[in-house]
Amino acid sequence: MIRRIGLCSALGLMTATALAFAANAQDFKIAHVYDKTGPLEAYAKQSNIGLKLGLEYATQGTMMVNGRKLVLIEKDTQGKPDVGKTLLAEAFGDDDANIAVGPVSSGVALAMLPVAQEHQKILIVEPAVADSVTGAAWNKYIFRTARNSTQDAVSNAVAIGKPGVSIATLAQDYAFGRDGVAAFKEALKDTGAKLVFEEYAPTDTQDFTASAQRLFDALKNEPGRKFVFVIWAGGGNPFGKLKALNPERFNIELASGGNILAALKAYKQLPGMEGATYYYYEIPKNPVNDWLVKEHQKRYNEPPDFFTAGGMASGIAIVEALKKTKSNKTDDLIAAMGGMEFETPKGKMIFRKEDHQALQAMYHFKIRVDDKVEWGIPELVREIKIEDMKIPIRNKK
Repeated sequence: MIRRIGLCSALGLMTATALAFAANAQDFKIAHVYDKTGPLEAYAKQSNIGLKLGLEYATQGTMMVNGRKLVLIEKDTQGKPDVGKTLLAEAFGDDDANIAVGPVSSGVALAMLPVAQEHQKILIVEPAVADSVTGAAWNKYIFRTARNSTQDAVSNAVAIGKPGVSIATLAQDYAFGRDGVAAFKEALKDTGAKLVFEEYAPTDTQDFTASAQRLFDALKNEPGRKFVFVIWAGGGNPFGKLKALNPERFNIELASGGNILAALKAYKQLPGMEGATYYYYEIPKNPVNDWLVKEHQKRYNEPPDFFTAGGMASGIAIVEALKKTKSNKTDDLIAAMGGMEFETPKGKMIFRKEDHQALQAMYHFKIRVDDKVEWGIPELVREIKIEDMKIPIRNKK
């Protein structure tokens, strides 16, 4: 009798274990492999918050899609390409993640792309922007909700590029900066403006005196309107350093794209500066952004930032893809996501079929200063719509 009870208990335990395993097998695992620590930590935090909010918003708080629970796994690349590559392989292999999101650094992203192809699983790149991610280094498992360098470049060329304008660039000396300048240079060709000089500096540069001297020397004798256009991410604050060196004595203006709120504090020294931005929480007018601004303010006592919106877009994209297919097979997800339109805090995004780059609006701004606001406010001049930008397909696959 005792033996029968023991046997029944064992069978019951095995059945419960099997049911639990079956239930877990139905979970849809999302790995956020991102630069949680390191020089881009501030961006990474926003991206992570945004991803979670996107999953919550798109599932109406249930974290379930088609009866499957969404499970988020987090891994810290430390901003190092070799670590990012290893951790993505671990997420797809050991953790059996169905899909991955990240990272912040373009250098880390480029190291991770072949891992997605090797494991035949999707990596949504957010927020790394180097063109090569959806260009020469692209494979069919890569999607990107982040804007690319060309989208930044074309929108900023529209904002400041005009006949008779001379521009010199200051950018970080790695994929983000060099791809950004290459795209900006190409985008300027249709504007009548000319790029006269390119300056690249290490990502950890603190003293910009030598760079400024070269930039000013390249521009000071040029006729017409003159700009130093800055492409920079992370610390260093080149704007304040360049401004302190008095470019106005050569009639040189500073220009740049948008940035996170902390970086926009430096823009307060630059009233009237123009450029184009990916996101500023007061600009888009749509229900998704309304929800994001309200919820973020309520939960974190501050408005959502630049990369919060991008993270949210990636979360929404995952849920919308799962809604389109009841399968968690990669090929089915790729088929669902190619050409997919989805609503984000920025409005409509479209994953272009040819390279899986998300096409999206950008915003031409002019900095306004308000004594009650601690950063320079990117005030909307006009929305640059998807159809207003010619974004070339750069992959060679």
